[in-house]
Amino acid sequence: MENVLEIKNLCKKYDNFELKNITFTLPKGMIMGFIGENGAGKTTTIKAILNIINSYQGEIKIFGLDNREDDKKIKEDIGVVLDDMFFPEILTPNDINKAMLDIYKNWDSKMFYDYLKEFSLLPNKQIKTFSKGMKKKLEIATALSHHPKLLILDEPTSGLDPIARSEVIEIFQNILEKEECSILLSSHITTDLEHMADYITFINNGEIVLSKTTDELLNNYGLVKCSEKEFKKIDKKDYLKYKKTKYEYEVLVENKKDFKTKYNISIIDKITLDDLMVLMIKGEK
Repeated sequence: MENVLEIKNLCKKYDNFELKNITFTLPKGMIMGFIGENGAGKTTTIKAILNIINSYQGEIKIFGLDNREDDKKIKEDIGVVLDDMFFPEILTPNDINKAMLDIYKNWDSKMFYDYLKEFSLLPNKQIKTFSKGMKKKLEIATALSHHPKLLILDEPTSGLDPIARSEVIEIFQNILEKEECSILLSSHITTDLEHMADYITFINNGEIVLSKTTDELLNNYGLVKCSEKEFKKIDKKDYLKYKKTKYEYEVLVENKKDFKTKYNISIIDKITLDDLMVLMIKGEK
């Protein structure tokens, strides 16, 4: 399968934080959910991909091209929504349209105005009059309106109410169906990713904890709830992490089927991405 994005051994050191050997790939036409708690390294990784930060070690290829050597050519085909992205607030969406016509060869004004209508954004209103959610919708409309081959989205549904969030997710899914596009989507709202992401990459404290298909994670991984007596019978090599609660032990296992067979346990709860994150970060080994 062709990869749109390839990251190999990405390292970046700051005074109080470090990215350590970040490695993962995003296949063409797929959505990858990029998860981790605040400060884990998601935004730093995304900014390295976009060549916003430099002086890092490792290799980043987009569409098979080096992101530092072919930066200008690559960015023509990337749509971006960053958590700290902003447009000058004195501008209107009409002004954004005029500016983008000079920036992107494939800028599609009709598509842009169709999104403005769908998002109920008035084209002649200054951005400073928009709510946070409306500004986020404008960023999304702008990112989508030059037919990008890769969308890089850092908290794209931040500030949106549940209805608007659902609309935006549906748009991302429709984009994949209509256009040859891939998506790297960083989000704290993991329930969205469970329904739409093909892959999940989990970063913690500057390191990749896992990068797997969503189906593999949700179908193979499981949560065992048991007593202390039952927990002490479990071999350490047969679980990833555990957490002791007031009444029981919660144990994260990588292969539900094998675990059931070995320990004769009939019920293992399905894992959620929230469960996975909490146990991998806060659990003990």
